[in-house]
Order: sequence, then C-alpha cells, then structure tokens
Amino acid sequence: MKAFTQSWASCVLSLVVGIALMLGLPGVLDDYDLIQVTIYAVMAILAVSLAFIWGFGGILCFGQAAFFGLGAYTYALAVINLGDSSVPFLLAIVVPALFAAILGYVIFYGRLSDVYMGVITLTVTLILFNLVNSTAGPEWRIGEAPLGGFNGIPAIPTLNVPGKPDEVLSQKDLFYLTFGCLLAVYAGLRVLIASKIGRVIVAARENEQRVLLLGYDARAYKLLAFTLGGAIAGLAGCLFANWGAFTSPTIFGLAQSAQIIIWVIVGGLGTLIGPVIGCVAIQWLTTQIGTQQAINANLVLGAILVVFVLLVPRGIVPSIGLVLEAGWRRLRRPASPAAASDVHATHTEPAADHAGALPRSQPGPQGQAT
Repeated sequence: MKAFTQSWASCVLSLVVGIALMLGLPGVLDDYDLIQVTIYAVMAILAVSLAFIWGFGGILCFGQAAFFGLGAYTYALAVINLGDSSVPFLLAIVVPALFAAILGYVIFYGRLSDVYMGVITLTVTLILFNLVNSTAGPEWRIGEAPLGGFNGIPAIPTLNVPGKPDEVLSQKDLFYLTFGCLLAVYAGLRVLIASKIGRVIVAARENEQRVLLLGYDARAYKLLAFTLGGAIAGLAGCLFANWGAFTSPTIFGLAQSAQIIIWVIVGGLGTLIGPVIGCVAIQWLTTQIGTQQAINANLVLGAILVVFVLLVPRGIVPSIGLVLEAGWRRLRRPASPAAASDVHATHTEPAADHAGALPRSQPGPQGQAT
C-alpha cells in the first residue's frame, strides 16, 4: 500500500511539474528555444513508447524507429492528398498500430524467442529504410504526394484546426499540442499499468509460464503492449513531421533505433519519467556537440552507453530514487535494540563486578553458567 501511494504521488508530482513547464516555458523562451523544446517533447513521446513495451512488457524492440517513420510518412502522404489534417493525424496513429499488431502477432503467436524479436524488428526497420530510400523517381507517388526517395518529402502541411484547413497551428500552438500529448501519454500509461491489464502485462514480463497457468493468455497481453507502443511511436512520428514540415528515410535508420534504446537505458528501465529525462539530456548534449563540431556525437553516445551499462545499470531515475530512499531511511531509523543493550550493559556490568558477582556469560565453579 505504501509503495502504491508513493507511485501515485510521484505520478501526480510529475504531471504538476509537466503542466507548469507547459504553461510557463512559452513566456520565458524565444521562438528558437521553443522550437528546440518542442522537438525534445516529440522525442520524449518516442522514448516513452519504448519505455513501456521494454520496461513493463519485457519486449526489447529495435523497431520503434519503424513505427516512428510510418507515422511521419502516413501523415505526410495523407495530408497532402486530403488537405485537412484531422484524418491524417488519426491515420498516423492507426497505421503504425496495425503494422505493430501484424508484426507482433507473427512474433508472439509464432513463439519466437526474445533474440528473434530483436533481429526481426531491426530487420523490418532496415527494410523500410531501404524501401523508402529507393523511391526517388517521379513514378513513385501515392495520389498527389511523391515519396521523394532519399530526398524525403518537403513542405508538409502542418496541423490545422479540425475542419478548417486554412487555420494552421502556430509554433506556440504546436508546442502546446506536443507537450499536452506527452503528458496525456504519460498519464494514460500510468493508469494502464495500475489497472488489471497492466498488472498482467508486468506479470508476463516476470514469468510468462505462471501467467499462463493462472488462465491469462500472456501472448495477447504482450501483443496489446506492443501494439500500443507502435501507436505511441506513430504519434511521435506525426508530430515530428509537423515540427520540421519535412520527413526523410533517415528516421528509419539504424542510428535512430539505437538512440531510442540509449535514452531508455540512461533514464532508467522500468520507469516512464526516466526515459523522458534521458531523452532530453541526450538530445541537449547532442545538440551542443553538433554546434561545436569538435567531437563526434556518435562517439560520445557510445561512451555514455558503456558508462551507464557498466557503472549505472539502473539508470538515472532509479539510482537517484535508491539514494534518496536510503538517506530517508537512515534519517528516520531509531537506535537499534542491540545498541541500546550495549549501552545498558556498559553501565551495569562494572557495578556487578564491583559487587563481586560473576557475569552471566562466565562459568561458575562447576564449569557451568551461573
């Protein structure tokens, strides 16, 4: 009960801080910094998608970049053909979710091991990268939208007020929408994890065979978590395409897939707020390195991954939580009974010796304890 209360207290605190940042940052940041914070929020949504399926579902997926890219391309192609962004926004979530459901069904109901899960998801990501990268000719188009190949799709129409294609969202409106989506995804996943479905998902991560013996189809719950993670990644892809009004095959790349995993490891596996912090920290560090052009960013990311795997395997947030909990227990811990008895013995034993009595631990004249 205490752990449950602490969990919800941390959730409420995170949401309060998030709402305060969402309402306060536009008043203190200029347009450039606001754009940077917006992309941090977009990538944080992508990090949370993997944090859920890996940290709570036990599914190490190397294919979050595939769902992320599908969301971006689905939105771009649909909005160019339809004009209004309401339906494309929904399609950018539904299409990656359906793709994740099909892929997950093949993997989980095909009883493939975790090793094959990683290999298959990584292979699918690379296949999509090569497929989209080879569509540079003018014949490669869907309706009015050219795929663009390695050049990508430029000048993507941004989100508009539903039903009013001419009223597009401003940069500040996009910031509010992105940050609001991040808070909604975080709160929704916390509620799901606390529900019966979430508890079964976590139980399947710990011991799938025991879950089966209790009458639950662990594969179905894993498929649900995997599909939901794909939908959240698709949402992040849609917001990414709106952020820069551009998308290209690089979002399917191996570097993007590896970066998402680094965010989760650095922030802390088994948490939702940890990968958000890890994502923002790594993104900020990468941006700073890119502006200086003195050190290779990929080399720095590799070094960070090695350091955290070897020295801080729990990640930032769980490690800080353990330190704070240990300090709080030490402050509240009363004097131990052993220490109290030692203090009592220190004051009583000299008096007994002075009176000529034998200590209880010493043998009497017959070699037995008196």
